[in-house]
Amino acid sequence: MFGVPGQQAVTLTNEAVVQILKLMDQSNGAVKGLRIGVKKGGCAGMEYTMEYAEEIGPHDEVVEQDGARVMIAPMAAMFMIGTEVHYETSLLESGFKFRNPNVVDACGCGESVKFSEVEQTET
Repeated sequence: MFGVPGQQAVTLTNEAVVQILKLMDQSNGAVKGLRIGVKKGGCAGMEYTMEYAEEIGPHDEVVEQDGARVMIAPMAAMFMIGTEVHYETSLLESGFKFRNPNVVDACGCGESVKFSEVEQTET
């Protein structure tokens, strides 16, 4: 799709791999991985989505790392290139964090982001 040939669109930290494997194992094989997407929303304009994926879609970009699997929804692929997915645990919360070089702004709570404008070329 929108990736760089020979390079995965996203990478997973060791903490993310461990958490994804744990979630996949808890499903007894019903979950093939996690699907990452983006949707309009939040004060900065876009929000990440993450859901259990029981099937791999024909247009999903599949990223596998050390047995953990994430699928990138087709419409999210161009926003996710170069992103590192991390799982973080603190005293108050735990969850997946996206370290995305395409983000130019984020809301104060960190729940929504704004991506750099995608350049369009005329042909």
